[in-house]
Amino acid sequence: MKAIFPGSFDPITNGHLALIKRAAAIFDEVIVVVANNKGKHNLFSQQERLRLVTAAVASLANVRAICPRKRELTVQVARRLGAGVIVRGVRNETDFSFEQSIAAVNRELAKDIETILLPSQGPFQQLSSTLVREIASYGGDLSTLVPPVVQAALNKQEQETGD
Repeated sequence: MKAIFPGSFDPITNGHLALIKRAAAIFDEVIVVVANNKGKHNLFSQQERLRLVTAAVASLANVRAICPRKRELTVQVARRLGAGVIVRGVRNETDFSFEQSIAAVNRELAKDIETILLPSQGPFQQLSSTLVREIASYGGDLSTLVPPVVQAALNKQEQETGD
């Protein structure tokens, strides 16, 4: 069975990677969908986020990353790719409530596609891309929070902006 793991991944964190690895152990193929969220102001462009995700998952044989088509709902991406499952990570009760609502709407839009919510575990239970960006903006150590390729990109971004 094929699954998609959608998100904005701005940037991808080790928490995301832990969830992707768990999904890869469950499903035959996992496609990470690097989407744009109209409600977020992204640090990295969609193509840069795709590059970072692709590098981060390169060692996982049954995982690949793509960008969706413009103006394409998650369930439409899943259907186009032949995925029967949408995998989402949840860190806490707030995430669970939010994701449960989205899953219910997705179920109405595509009754043939299931949503699986995977709880975050261990040190990544409170890790978010927003927190990573904040730490990076102050020059904090990200070595345990993000893949090396992401840390390098964040360092470069910080040097270029000079903030």
